Amino acid sequence: MSNKVDFDDYTDNYNELLRESTGFFSASEEYFARYKIQLVQKLVKRSPKRILEYGCGIGRNIPFLHAAFPDAHIEGSDISAASLDIARRDNPGIEFFLEEDQVEAGEPVDLIFVAGVFHHIPPSQRTEVARKLFQRLAPGGELYVFEHNPYNPVTRRIVDNCPYDEDAVLLKPSELKSLFKGASLKVEGAAYCLFIPPKLSALAWMENGLGWLPLGGQYWVRGLRPA
Repeated sequence: MSNKVDFDDYTDNYNELLRESTGFFSASEEYFARYKIQLVQKLVKRSPKRILEYGCGIGRNIPFLHAAFPDAHIEGSDISAASLDIARRDNPGIEFFLEEDQVEAGEPVDLIFVAGVFHHIPPSQRTEVARKLFQRLAPGGELYVFEHNPYNPVTRRIVDNCPYDEDAVLLKPSELKSLFKGASLKVEGAAYCLFIPPKLSALAWMENGLGWLPLGGQYWVRGLRPA
């Protein structure tokens, strides 16, 4: 694995690099945030009162979480202090905290959203992180993790050429499910996603029937902390 990426180095041009990497699919980086959160909104079993985005980066998902769950208390965490500075600036009224400063689990949350984070975590540390997320969930709370699909050759090419994915080690859905189970989380569902680009929105209905097909750009796994 390559040297660990320091996301403080990419705070100024994160969205620009994302657009360069994924522009063939969508010219708007907001599309990917909206897509994932709308999917979670459809899947969530109960309206969450407290939400955590783990690994929130510069906070580009936060406005969409707020729009989808306007009555929820939302907070974000990350390991990059520079990223959190931007997240606070762009999302006033939202609580953000640096992971290394979080000694205790804090108040339990009903929903944890994680997008594109686990492939940056060294494999030897992933079990520990999964257990940490379990501890932060309230009984009956849900964890949603989105990851790059290692079976998709286009996704692999994007990751190989993206500067802030230099340290990426992609994981298969089976590995992510095993991490959930090892952390005492019940796997409630999983599917591949991001098949249809927005310019072909008339075909978006097809996404609902393609979750079994390992050709989506990403995939998601949903876990539940038993009540």
